[in-house]
Amino acid sequence: MAVEPSVIAETKNAVETKRLRADAQRNRDRLVEVAAAVFAERGIDASLEEIARRAGVGIGTLYRHFPTREHLVEVVYRREAEGLCAAAGELAEKHPSDVALEQWMQRFVDYIATKRGLATSLRILLTTNSTLFSDTSGRVSQALRQLVEAAVADGTIRGDVDASDVLHALSGIYSAPDTPEWRDRSRRLVKLLMDGLRFGAGKGAKKAGE
Repeated sequence: MAVEPSVIAETKNAVETKRLRADAQRNRDRLVEVAAAVFAERGIDASLEEIARRAGVGIGTLYRHFPTREHLVEVVYRREAEGLCAAAGELAEKHPSDVALEQWMQRFVDYIATKRGLATSLRILLTTNSTLFSDTSGRVSQALRQLVEAAVADGTIRGDVDASDVLHALSGIYSAPDTPEWRDRSRRLVKLLMDGLRFGAGKGAKKAGE
């Protein structure tokens, strides 16, 4: 039985619409990925035109997805926080508990770099969306706590470690002077912190929660 031309046209239009939507989603994802890198490199004053250019799209495409700079900043910040939290489980599945913790803390440096770059706009967002920060900070703290408690339970780090103390030490990175070697110095500080966490591991280590 012959297929009606109208049915063929509808099917073709549906396929085309799906393809356009997929292209739009790829453009959006690429813009967010590039924006995170550019904001981390250049700060909040980074040119939106440069972000669009590096993402391989026109500035009009950027504004269709993100009408304001603050909108783009919020999406980038959520993406970075969600990626950091998801990394905790992924690293725990692939590595020994202390290695997973150290690699996650190195990821935290990248997260802080992006957050520093977004600082001005994040302060603006704080006045309009206070739950944005309480939600993400709670999830980040929980991700770190799971990694720390797993390492304590395995005896790969010392048993008297509290996750809130580790987070406090890591957060000090945020207030360090913004110099060209900031990221390299921060990574060295993470290694020093891990040396301290590993010192005496397995000697009277306590299970998490004891």
